[in-house]
Amino acid sequence: MKAVVCPFCGFGCKLLVDEKTMRVRPYPGEPNRGKLCPKGLYSIEFVRSKRRLKSPLKKIGSAMVPISWGVAIEEIADRLLEIRELYGPDAVAFLSSSKISNEESYLLQKIARLFGTNNIDNCARLCHEASVHALKLAVGTGAQTNPYDDLERFNAILIWGYNPAETHPVVMDYVNRARKRGAKVIVVDVRRTRTMAFADYKLIISPGTDITLANAIMNIIIREELYDEEFIKTRIAGFSEIRMAVRKYTPEYAEKVTGIPAKTIKEVARAFALAGSGAIMWGMGLTQHVSGVENVLAVINLALLLGYIGEKGGLYPMRGQNNVQGAAYMGALSEFLPGYVPLGNRRFRKRVADIWGVEDIPTHRGLYLTELWEAIEKGDVRALYIVGENPAVSEANFAEVRRALGKLDLLVVQDIFMTQTARYAHYVLPASAFCEKSGSYMNSERRIQWSHKICEPIGDSKPDWEILTMLGRALGLPGFDYSRVEDITAEYFRLFPELEERSVEELKNSEGIFLPRKRLHTWEFSTPDGRARLIAVEQVQPWERPDDEYPFILTTIRLISHYNTGEMTLRSPSLVRLMGEPRVLINRDDAESLGIKDGDWVEIETRRGKIRMRAKVGDVQRGVVAVPFHFKVNKITSPALNKAGTPEFKFSACRVRKLKRG
Repeated sequence: MKAVVCPFCGFGCKLLVDEKTMRVRPYPGEPNRGKLCPKGLYSIEFVRSKRRLKSPLKKIGSAMVPISWGVAIEEIADRLLEIRELYGPDAVAFLSSSKISNEESYLLQKIARLFGTNNIDNCARLCHEASVHALKLAVGTGAQTNPYDDLERFNAILIWGYNPAETHPVVMDYVNRARKRGAKVIVVDVRRTRTMAFADYKLIISPGTDITLANAIMNIIIREELYDEEFIKTRIAGFSEIRMAVRKYTPEYAEKVTGIPAKTIKEVARAFALAGSGAIMWGMGLTQHVSGVENVLAVINLALLLGYIGEKGGLYPMRGQNNVQGAAYMGALSEFLPGYVPLGNRRFRKRVADIWGVEDIPTHRGLYLTELWEAIEKGDVRALYIVGENPAVSEANFAEVRRALGKLDLLVVQDIFMTQTARYAHYVLPASAFCEKSGSYMNSERRIQWSHKICEPIGDSKPDWEILTMLGRALGLPGFDYSRVEDITAEYFRLFPELEERSVEELKNSEGIFLPRKRLHTWEFSTPDGRARLIAVEQVQPWERPDDEYPFILTTIRLISHYNTGEMTLRSPSLVRLMGEPRVLINRDDAESLGIKDGDWVEIETRRGKIRMRAKVGDVQRGVVAVPFHFKVNKITSPALNKAGTPEFKFSACRVRKLKRG
């Protein structure tokens, strides 16, 4: 049996796959310790789907016609070079995937930058880019600070805007080990989640009021002098500003704003502060707001006040896809080189250029993923090369995205299925699935793991790294003479001082390598003066507010059996059998006032359009409706962006009405 990295969430489970039967067993070592969720257990099924892409396709008229690899790559390269000649390199953009390997994201950003543009991004922009911005501002490094196994020894775990029991089921094993030791678990969310079944404190908060709650908790901690005075004195800057800013956020005030009783806020503040050590775990319930960066800064402030960093605590922005951390770390972001190094860092840019064999690389920031669609509409971007992403479904207000995709002079989609996005493409290139190729992946805790090839690619599909190597050569770019994936691994190892002395063979024969190290900020922070920054934040109002016309708040949620836009999970027969029909969750009192019962068809409408679903009456605050995001809800979600470029998926004003039938 060979080990592969699971192709789903960012926890990074390894799977043992029998090469003859293709049956999956959980890997007994780190990080999943013999545990798997249903998606991992049935992960091979979508690979065998009859709907896999098997040969390159070219759009001729309204038909997609099979062509050879040689013709496809030559024609695509010629069109890209022609567009660069006519409009400049910034008229071309590239989207990397959070599901392909480190090597493959590394190659795509290398192609973009050698081509002459920093228009390279990935779907991290839609989820945790707000966390990256906040973490870099506060502690200097835009990534999870601690490994999973630290969770077991902390005395308190605060889970905020995140539902690991469904989104990262295996991480709950770590949380439960902490609980058995006596750790307090506090969960903050806009609805009663499965994770709340494991919580000592269950806080169901009004959407968009996270900063008020965090500041009120800090108000108690400061007023009752529960903070770590020595830690603040020696390792923190900005305490006086925080102390002044949170004075007005009394628990009584916060109760009116958040819906959480003042007494509960006080109890939670004391329980978390007096624990002596603690982790804060968060997800898109914090980041997908116009206040996303500020929301994350607020919970970072809470950890810094208590000294919950390094050995005493950790910050856990839990990643949603198997290599979203790796894609970002490999430089598939328009404002960062590999390692989250800013484009303006002359020394590191020179290091990258030397390895690539060029004088320099572009320094101006490229377009964010969420800026692309307007740039296409304006004619500034003429060509788009997409690898393993499906923005025609995953983007907010996706009707605008689909309109933009239809206006491109050249759209190339490289994927394993004919996705909704691929239907707009001029060329579709068939890629190999996760178990049909080898490569490395980085999970949420920054552990790089090797994933082995188990079976041959289906049809004439190819590993993404082979396709990108062919493209790089056809474009005439230097340094694309790779003959095996390990050559690319060795090249990106050379970028990072922590990996220079490590080998690919060492990676293959280990349970992973942490980059830059297992635990961050133990002795000092990655800031110019080594101190972390407490950055005071005030409550930021959502971009839309409920009114008489749209009286409800629409938010989006994940489900355990589904994954992203459903391209993989909906092609797994076993997972489909586990799925119920997706339904909109509505408060009992709201449902009664609208005459809605469980199973009734309803219409949810925002200022951008309407969708229809069956209703599920359940535990969510009054005035809130929650819709699974895996299908059609992004037709109506808000495209308002925060300063990191993430849309406000979690807050749209909407109205709901009962239908006679679907």
